Amino acid sequence: MPDGIRVYAIGDIHGRSDLLKLQLAQIAVDESLYPCARTIIVFHGDYIDRGPDSRGTVDLLLACAQMREAVFLKGNHETFVRRFLDTPNSLNDWRVLGGLETLVSYGLRPSLSRDHSDHEKLSEELRVAIPAQHLVFLDSLPTSFTCGDFFFVHAGVRPGLALAKQSDDDMLWIRDDFLLHGSPFEKFVVHGHTPVAAPDIRCNRVNIDTGAFATGRLSCVVIEGTDIVPLLDIRDWMAGNSTRTDETPVKHGDSFRTLRREDRGLQAPQATLLPDAPHQGSLRSLY
Repeated sequence: MPDGIRVYAIGDIHGRSDLLKLQLAQIAVDESLYPCARTIIVFHGDYIDRGPDSRGTVDLLLACAQMREAVFLKGNHETFVRRFLDTPNSLNDWRVLGGLETLVSYGLRPSLSRDHSDHEKLSEELRVAIPAQHLVFLDSLPTSFTCGDFFFVHAGVRPGLALAKQSDDDMLWIRDDFLLHGSPFEKFVVHGHTPVAAPDIRCNRVNIDTGAFATGRLSCVVIEGTDIVPLLDIRDWMAGNSTRTDETPVKHGDSFRTLRREDRGLQAPQATLLPDAPHQGSLRSLY
């Protein structure tokens, strides 16, 4: 990371505005405890669906954009709002992803009907209910962000392909081809999309999606210089004063790229997927 810059990278939120409020408060405290010339929050997409307050989450993100430097990446879930407005019969796909919860958050009352005429009516109701600034926000999200030696993206990247040539489809949806790749990428990749029990730091990437909508854990890692430090689980932070874990910071650099955490005397990260989180590409519709 360039000198004088710190990034707070936040994982998938999925309509948990309650957790987002706490996470932003924790970051503010961390900034006061550890001052830095320039701080950037990078949000990794999947702001909507599944959780109870997609609308409130987008409102918070828009407010955050007015108050500080932040980058808002697109997740695969953000693509479904526009798709439903343009193609109402896509609702059957969106409902599998938790889209009904998003519709309810905008004051609509979706039925379980699979009739196309009902979907068209609901699509028109959403077009009226959703604020214009929300649509502009959801339509304008970038798929990646680069800062120094770090590449921030929702799902991951296609191994063997230059970062500049990555497809939006891969950056929003990829799983196994990326997750099972053990060699260095062009840059160190920070991503979410596939839920894990805790921030999972590997030699070439870190996964910060901890399934907030189901687990109540929204994760954030601090990246500064060559250090990657997870902030405390916000539930633990609320019970104490510290914002950061007491683990030795993970170093990003040549030695970090070639040595596993075990080889450097650090505890190996927990890489176990959440029980309900299959990560085969063929099951992409589940996430």
